[in-house]
Amino acid sequence: MKAVVYETFTGKPDIRTVPDPELSPEGVIIKVEATGVCRSDWHGWMGHDSSIELPHVPGHEFAGIVQEVGRDTRGFNVGDRVTVPFISACGSCPDCHSGNHQVCATQTQPGFTHWGSFAEYVALHNADVNLVHLPETLDFATAASLGCRFVTSFRAVVDQGRVSAGQWVAVHGCGGVGLSAIMIANAIGASVIAVDIAEDKLELARSVGAGWTINASKTPDVAEAILEISKGGAHVSLDALGHPVTCVNSVKCLRRLGRHIQVGLLLADHANTALPMDRVIGLELEIIGSHGMQAHRYDAMLNMIQSGKLAPEKLIGERISLAESIPALTGMDQFGLSGVTVVTDFS
Repeated sequence: MKAVVYETFTGKPDIRTVPDPELSPEGVIIKVEATGVCRSDWHGWMGHDSSIELPHVPGHEFAGIVQEVGRDTRGFNVGDRVTVPFISACGSCPDCHSGNHQVCATQTQPGFTHWGSFAEYVALHNADVNLVHLPETLDFATAASLGCRFVTSFRAVVDQGRVSAGQWVAVHGCGGVGLSAIMIANAIGASVIAVDIAEDKLELARSVGAGWTINASKTPDVAEAILEISKGGAHVSLDALGHPVTCVNSVKCLRRLGRHIQVGLLLADHANTALPMDRVIGLELEIIGSHGMQAHRYDAMLNMIQSGKLAPEKLIGERISLAESIPALTGMDQFGLSGVTVVTDFS
């Protein structure tokens, strides 16, 4: 099959012909029809994820068609239109039995623990636990854009943040995760404040539901600006970027009993970011991590999409070829692209 491969961390990937993935008894092989280019893939390419073994094929946000089915797979057939969470759970540990597949201790992740979806085909393990049937009305590019950023934001806003109508929500960083969170919080009925350093991203944030925007490059104190707009602080604030500045601002902009949700990855030199714990204690704030979403929660999100309450297709910025995914991946630290970039051409 054709795939994007890198031999060394930070080394330039190239497109080459590699062996097709192997089918496991409980898994499936998926023909990739679309795959997102995500900042998590960039972190992997940078060497920030210890699970990656070289040489490596990145990619974890994808949708496609079931090509082969393992002998122990029961719920899916060849030809099914499917997508997956970026975390593949084992389905048999205590966390999985409690429904918390997103923190499975023996999880696998296409694009990290094994080769991913910047390729014509990808293998998925434990398909009956991790695979999701796609509605016929949902196109592959939109389905792929859900795979990490949108579903992560859905769980962060709905399950972890417990956002409700009338609350104030601040979103720091208007990339794919942030824009998804803005759209979802707005659909619930929250008042949303978006923060970024780029005017084009703030404009896109307004178009998907942000009622107020703050340009952090022009605002001396972002947290204070949010406290003033919301007349006391956000009920829920999300760091959707993953940077010490956005993380601290997210905590500092909360009102009493508020909830900070850390969605953006804090890795490498940022892994031990210091927080204003005096404020956390004094205001009884909650600090909550959010990491993906379980396959069994997709129905709630898909129902909102099919009803028209959510329109994730609006978040797609560019549709590119597999060859174009290379500069898109290696240049992600430049924050140049607005919206979600999706590979739809594998020729």
